Amino acid sequence: MREQIEKEVPEFEERTLGIKRVAKTTKGGKQMRLLVCSAVGDSISRVGIGVGKSAEIANSSKKAQEQAKKNMVEVKHHKNTIPHIVMGKCGGARILIRPASPGTGIIACDTVRNILELCGIKDALTKSFGSSSADNLAKATMSALSKLRTREEVFKLRGI
Repeated sequence: MREQIEKEVPEFEERTLGIKRVAKTTKGGKQMRLLVCSAVGDSISRVGIGVGKSAEIANSSKKAQEQAKKNMVEVKHHKNTIPHIVMGKCGGARILIRPASPGTGIIACDTVRNILELCGIKDALTKSFGSSSADNLAKATMSALSKLRTREEVFKLRGI
């Protein structure tokens, strides 16, 4: 009898947003480390970002993915786009995300596009202002996505 090998389907999709080489100067010389910014999402409605630092890329990437899974955020959708215009800030980076008509796609830089795709948004227009560092753009995007509300939530808050 032949046993069937089942392929494990990963629950979350992972993407690397940016890799930086950082150095710490000590008495013995410079210590080089790699800083990896990573995003994890289920392509339906949840996404998270994480940062990991280690001497090797594999270890820092693994740390970033574990942190991203802990920092998951539920993103509100309206069909394939976002419900309303939203702006997020982090450090020197600001990001404006606007809803788009069906078929537009995601018009954004790589960092923002990866995060929006991982949370299941298919149509959106974005504009980034200020810093273009992957870490700050990712955090600004997450802050913007966490501010999203649906019509029903707003009506409930207003008592309508």
